[in-house]
Amino acid sequence: MFGYVTPCKSELKIKEYEVFTAYYCGLCKSIKSNFGNMPRLALNYDMTFLAVLHDSLSDGCLKPTQSFCILHPKKKKKVIVNTEALNYASFCNVALTYYKLVDDVVDDKSLKSKALSLALKPYFKKFPDNYRPMLDIISQRLKELSSIEAKETFSLDEIADPFSVLTGEILSFNQDSSIKEDLYWLGYNLGKWIYTIDAIDDLKEDMDKNKFNPITKIYNKDNLSYIELYGSIKDRLDFILFSCGQQTLECFNRLPIKKNKNLLLNVLEFGLQEKIYKVLKGVTENA
Repeated sequence: MFGYVTPCKSELKIKEYEVFTAYYCGLCKSIKSNFGNMPRLALNYDMTFLAVLHDSLSDGCLKPTQSFCILHPKKKKKVIVNTEALNYASFCNVALTYYKLVDDVVDDKSLKSKALSLALKPYFKKFPDNYRPMLDIISQRLKELSSIEAKETFSLDEIADPFSVLTGEILSFNQDSSIKEDLYWLGYNLGKWIYTIDAIDDLKEDMDKNKFNPITKIYNKDNLSYIELYGSIKDRLDFILFSCGQQTLECFNRLPIKKNKNLLLNVLEFGLQEKIYKVLKGVTENA
């Protein structure tokens, strides 16, 4: 359920894409600084978007540094470092990855996920006190999600709600009251979008392996084949994805963005659409 919120590179200016990669590298450096090297394996684009968004609500100009990294040891890259937004995103990145691994252990009995979750658990001691409430929020919302998954019947709105609420709470955590509501609803709709597109993306594999998928559970009462099921619900799922994307844009446009506006607009306007196209293209090819 990670990695869907990315910019559309073809619609970005080169300097704007360099800014995004500078935040991405900065998030990697922040995870190393706050936790260590091993948790850097959890790095993902969704948390980069979180860092860019939060930093873009603050004053101050961007001052990237030049730095080597383990993947590019011969060439320095632009890196944005030492911002509160990157620190917060790094903690969310590690926490969400840990709970995702725990969920994989429960769902798939994955020994690899169990080993990785046990390896990440000690790093929770490094969470500062001001971020610890977010750990409780993440844990509680994912427990609510698991509880709904165990029910016999539910709607897509119902089962997507805990993850949508969680994303809203992550985006609005510790933010000024004047923007908190818009950040929450931006996050809520983005969370619903992520949950839905992840379910679509995994549908074929989950059906083949007889694993839980909310789309199958909700819409496949007649035990349809993958092709039949997707054909019967495609328009409904398209509507959900595009309406969530539209809602995120409306909330974003009410925020007092102070920098990186074109980059953030690209992610929400073109990046989400590009991801929908790629996922649905894969679904169509499978069908």
